[in-house]
Amino acid sequence: MPSSASPPLAPLPDPDARTLLVSLTGPDRPGVTSTVFEAAASVGANVLDVEQVVVRGHLALSVLLGPGRDENVLTDRLTRAGESMGMNVSLVAGHGDNAPRRTGRAAVVVMASPLSTAHVAAVSRAVAEHGANIDRIRRLSRWPVTTVELDVSGADVAGLRRALALVSSEAGCDIAVAPAGLARRGGRLVVMDVDSTLVQDEVIELIAAHAGTEAEVAAVTERAMQGELDFAESLHARVATLEGLPVTVLDDVREAVRLTPGARTLVRTLKALGFTVALVSGGFAEVVEPIGTDLGVDHVRANRLEVRDGRLTGRVVGDVVDRAGKAAALREFAALEGLPLARTVAIGDGANDLDMLGAAGLGVAFNAKPVVREQADTSVNVPYLDTVLFLLGVSREEIEDAETAEPREP
Repeated sequence: MPSSASPPLAPLPDPDARTLLVSLTGPDRPGVTSTVFEAAASVGANVLDVEQVVVRGHLALSVLLGPGRDENVLTDRLTRAGESMGMNVSLVAGHGDNAPRRTGRAAVVVMASPLSTAHVAAVSRAVAEHGANIDRIRRLSRWPVTTVELDVSGADVAGLRRALALVSSEAGCDIAVAPAGLARRGGRLVVMDVDSTLVQDEVIELIAAHAGTEAEVAAVTERAMQGELDFAESLHARVATLEGLPVTVLDDVREAVRLTPGARTLVRTLKALGFTVALVSGGFAEVVEPIGTDLGVDHVRANRLEVRDGRLTGRVVGDVVDRAGKAAALREFAALEGLPLARTVAIGDGANDLDMLGAAGLGVAFNAKPVVREQADTSVNVPYLDTVLFLLGVSREEIEDAETAEPREP
């Protein structure tokens, strides 16, 4: 009868043990990796570390080996194996494994269109000046923007975020800094503003166009989003201009609303990842709720217009979803989902989003007003909402995979 005992644990690595670093570079082709490892297997070598990358058909493979029974035979067989495939081979003998990675791991995402060498130089210089080290770099997207993610160690996340915010402003690229490791994985709550974020329009201006007050309302909206006016007071003033409109104009407005490019892709991908998605709007539930239903979001919070005898009264019902109300909704939704605020993401463009962006684990200013860009954790300044996924470490290939994936069960 077979034993149910667990197998013995492997011994701790010997820091003085002989190791061999194998590096191969050259044109990629099928069978390179198998040929190298079969050569190493012939002398019983052990794999201690391995990294491989292919860029435009050029392969770079690095393997750290415990040399097995005969180091001289191993080096000879690896050299011949590499040369037989037209690869450049470098073999460096030494002792011990890699040095342990330092604590303070962070994920730094850099995004621009185009992403220039000057952008990467400025970011890497700031990381070094911060006393941190770049351990790995990978590309997340080439289109519609070029995005790279840097795996950094030895960083104080808050301090590095401040340093790179200055680089972002000066160099003209979008940069996000987040804790790496387990903090980068698992479920999240993503809360979005609606007007000028999820959709391209300001809904109240679309309604006001039916009352002939669009220009007046647009001017007040702009000042409110810049933070020059109290949002609740400005909302009441704008809604008052809608008095007397038939409620049927809301049907026309719903038809006129345009989703921001990438909005549907963003929500579909988040849902495929098993994330919770919420909409929190200073606009109106009569328009926002149907949008949320169409996209399959989990929670919606918005103002509601008062209607009597089939006409708008020029008032809203209940408390206004203002700057404080948006942050309160984020906290409420996080509690309902059993998620800490550190696992929340907020996306918005106006001053009334600032409390929500500040409360979230990651606050993203999307094509936002200057006051919002200055205070948010990071900014996105391209007109594609799905680029926010890159800030979360999701690659373009994974986004494309999500297009055919079934949403995860909760």
